[in-house]
Amino acid sequence: DVQLQASGGGLVQAGESLRLSCAASGFIFDHYSIGWFRQAPGKEREGVSILRPSDGKTYHTNSVQGRFTISSDSAKNLVYLQMNRLRPADTAVYRCAAAQDIDQLLRLWAFTNEPLPGSGQGTQVTVSS
Repeated sequence: DVQLQASGGGLVQAGESLRLSCAASGFIFDHYSIGWFRQAPGKEREGVSILRPSDGKTYHTNSVQGRFTISSDSAKNLVYLQMNRLRPADTAVYRCAAAQDIDQLLRLWAFTNEPLPGSGQGTQVTVSS
């Protein structure tokens, strides 16, 4: 079974950085794309970043362009989300999900009520002003 577990969240001040990790298991890592999603209280889930490890293709939502970087360590089956220059608006629970077709993850950016495949508990990121 596809399983992913996000970790690395915390409480930081605006302008600081955090690196989230997504540990993947149950599938051939390089055959899937991995995406980060977040949801703040009272708001819809939002797609943040996607990585296709096989060729390095990435997508970022506009609000994190230039601040967040997504990368992977295939030897460790880990995907990272490096978050720099954090803002209070980045406060949310962050979760990761996986799909064989990158378009499946992009679809979840639009269909925000559909479940995230393979996603476990998220990790809380809180950015204070």
